[in-house]
Amino acid sequence: KIIAINLSSCFYTTKYSIPHMKKHGWGRIINIASAHAKRASKFKSAYVAAKHGVAGLTKTVALEMGPHSITSNAVCPGYVLTELVEKQIPITAEARGITEEEVVQNVMLGNQPTGKFVGIEELSGLVEFLCTNEARSVN
Repeated sequence: KIIAINLSSCFYTTKYSIPHMKKHGWGRIINIASAHAKRASKFKSAYVAAKHGVAGLTKTVALEMGPHSITSNAVCPGYVLTELVEKQIPITAEARGITEEEVVQNVMLGNQPTGKFVGIEELSGLVEFLCTNEARSVN
């Protein structure tokens, strides 16, 4: 299920969108991958595999579709404080035998340069830019 949601959905959306983009001579494909598209993490093999797949798909599409003025990007944020992430905190704490604060500080935010959760508005601003003509060579 995790691979279907996180990888297959990107694959099929891309597959069926490309013909329309090629017809119009322009397009933007933006996948939300994750920091897990770049590095592994314990207890998340299916999720990490899916996100690595999204990164590979995105790179391949960028190479194949560049000549058609279609860009392909994967945004790879660290943890975003969503309802799903909030639910994962106590579960992770119990599974690892640590406090919820340790989960947040060490497991979730330990590798984020800012030491903070990524804001949804930060992601939307980046995605908005990637959709512009000014990002026509950003892949």
